[in-house]
Amino acid sequence: MRRGVSALFGTVALAAAVFACPPGVAAQDHPDGDAPYAPFKIGEGLYYDGSADYAAYLIVTRAGLIQLDGGGGATGHQIVGNIRALGFDPANIKVLLNSHEHFDHAAGLAEIKRAAPGAKFYASAADGAIVAAGGRGDPFLKGETFYYEPVKPDVTLKDGQTISLGGWTLTAHVTGGHTRGCTTWTFPVTVAGKVRQALAHCSSSVLPGYRLGKTETYPGQTADYEKSFATWKSLPCEVFLGSHGSFFGMQAKRKALDAGKADAFVDREGCKAFYAKSEAAFRAELHKQNP
Repeated sequence: MRRGVSALFGTVALAAAVFACPPGVAAQDHPDGDAPYAPFKIGEGLYYDGSADYAAYLIVTRAGLIQLDGGGGATGHQIVGNIRALGFDPANIKVLLNSHEHFDHAAGLAEIKRAAPGAKFYASAADGAIVAAGGRGDPFLKGETFYYEPVKPDVTLKDGQTISLGGWTLTAHVTGGHTRGCTTWTFPVTVAGKVRQALAHCSSSVLPGYRLGKTETYPGQTADYEKSFATWKSLPCEVFLGSHGSFFGMQAKRKALDAGKADAFVDREGCKAFYAKSEAAFRAELHKQNP
């Protein structure tokens, strides 16, 4: 039997709250993920153009635009509008990137691709295949609630691959676990007059129902988490960003930015603390399932 519209949206909202909730933060503390949010400048050429919690980023280069992530279904439309509100033309997006294939980060990609038909979409092999199938094939999230309009990658990314456009270079780090091909991005950006190393975290969350250890949601998932935590802790992280605004305290930092703190998003210690809490949560769940 088909679900009612209200039940469907309730399920999506609940799932999104669970996805976004970092260790030690209650789901009710999170804003509605798809709620509209005014775009703003983080650093020179770097802008936030996502929704209230489904994070997305615009990079303005001298050769065109780079868009990182598409958010949920409604977020894609908002991102296109936010790019225009910032004074740029979405049709000038040359590179379209994704953190991972879950609906709250990939469902809006199709809308962005329609606004920028010339953009090349880059994705990891594992997650790109699922985005190309509209969310179908995910080992855990199954059903129409989690499916979306598919987008086929133009380029398949490898771990450590760099993408350059108009003086910017971004490095892809395949940090599996949350999804098999979850991709964390690093790049230099000038903030408050100084070049800093930015890190856009994919996700390290262990979703309720994931199986770890002897029985896994997908083969090799536990080892992927282990490898990814080692990678995350080794990467430079001065400007801490992520696929959810709640991962890095986006709204509080935005308020500080508006109050005149030009380097509000420079947060080395916050990045370290986030990974420490995330890894502790992962290890606690692994021990719980494998006493």
